[in-house]
Amino acid sequence: MNKTDRLLAIVLELQGRRVVRAEDLAAQFETSVRTIYRDIQALSEAGVPIAGTPGTGYSLMEGYFLPPIRFTIEEAVTLLIGMDFVEQRFDDAYRDRAIGARKKIEVTLSDSVRRETSRIRKSLRLLPPGKRPASSNERENLDKIRRALLDGRKIRFHYSKGIPDSTGSRHSERTVAPYGLVLVEGSWMLVARCDLRQDIRHFRLSRMAELIELDERFELPEHFDIGEYTPVDDRQLRVCLRFNPDLAAKVKETNYHFVEDMKEHPEGLDVVLRVRQPDELLTWVLGWGADVLVLEPESFRDRIREEAQKMLNRY
Repeated sequence: MNKTDRLLAIVLELQGRRVVRAEDLAAQFETSVRTIYRDIQALSEAGVPIAGTPGTGYSLMEGYFLPPIRFTIEEAVTLLIGMDFVEQRFDDAYRDRAIGARKKIEVTLSDSVRRETSRIRKSLRLLPPGKRPASSNERENLDKIRRALLDGRKIRFHYSKGIPDSTGSRHSERTVAPYGLVLVEGSWMLVARCDLRQDIRHFRLSRMAELIELDERFELPEHFDIGEYTPVDDRQLRVCLRFNPDLAAKVKETNYHFVEDMKEHPEGLDVVLRVRQPDELLTWVLGWGADVLVLEPESFRDRIREEAQKMLNRY
């Protein structure tokens, strides 16, 4: 690290911490304590208000920030989310650079901006995405929901479910208080309190239509944190499948989210899944064709047989 970069890094360290010892700076930048003394003197001569207390360390005058850097709250949130994304998805070299970049951004923020940025970031969470690119509808809904989260306002939308409800309907209108967004296997999910169900529900953004932000405001529960939120597992139906031996590796690579257990043996790969209702698995199981056999429950075997007969009749 050259002297110019080190001087900037020292200022960033001082902005991020109340008091820093010369010995700690020397260890961090792999240089001598004497060099740190010279660097502190150079910064002081350049107008950086550094106070030194013998036996304690150095600190910056309260309220001092690097003049050229002034981020708005949305700019800071955008940059920090980007650092989180790079840290999760890229290799160690980029991960380390992302951590360093995030640190530099955070220490340049005023206390009020830092607090507000932290609050907003708690409503967003990134999980490793899949390879499927987001649809334009999903991106549009993401933007609207993000704004509603920032404004603390409820939203209303038409929702299309993958499986019909008890009345046979796939469509409904929902009004919800958006609590947070989660990226799951490449698809954005909204975690929200639904007025209709009077409880927390999850909604795929790709299945939303005619989404609007309402004037009605809501208060996020004080102790709710999307990063720590764990949904209630209501998957009670156990389904057992057996795959042909030559497909074992391919099935394992799918990382299908309903899979609970796998056991390989000479006859093939036995897979145990747990779902709310069997139709959640219908398309996935049919996609493997004759290379998979439903072991249980018998009702799902009948369902597969019925669907296969429909396919045969169609051809």
